[in-house]
Amino acid sequence: MRLHQVMGTAAGAALLLLAAPSAGALPQQTGSAELVETVTVDPTVPLAADGTVTLSGTYRCTGATGPVFVSSSLRQGGFSRRGSVGGTAAVCDGAWHRWTNTERTKPGWFRPGAAKVGATLTELRAVVLPLPLFHAAREQDVTLVG
Repeated sequence: MRLHQVMGTAAGAALLLLAAPSAGALPQQTGSAELVETVTVDPTVPLAADGTVTLSGTYRCTGATGPVFVSSSLRQGGFSRRGSVGGTAAVCDGAWHRWTNTERTKPGWFRPGAAKVGATLTELRAVVLPLPLFHAAREQDVTLVG
């Protein structure tokens, strides 16, 4: 590899690092009060007989310039039973909002009882390519109720 190729690659990487948003995932200051970006998960999860699960909670975020989504997953029995549960478009205006994600899984795959939910508030921010910017994430114990 020639020196100008190495320098071009290093310069390109440096530009990407300089352009990448780094402070966007941190709590934002609004006047004298601190706004904390967060996502919550409701502790009870409805489980229908046909395998449909509905995860829900609240979120709050600010400062997004690209599309933002609340994604969620459900895990039960360690890693033996797990699955992604939908995605919801989010509004990052500093106010509290509700989110709900529903997914029909294989009947019997999840059972009433203890489980874990993961929820992530992710922005797709265009730098050179759309890159994920995580505003908030939470993993929480829940109870599946059939």
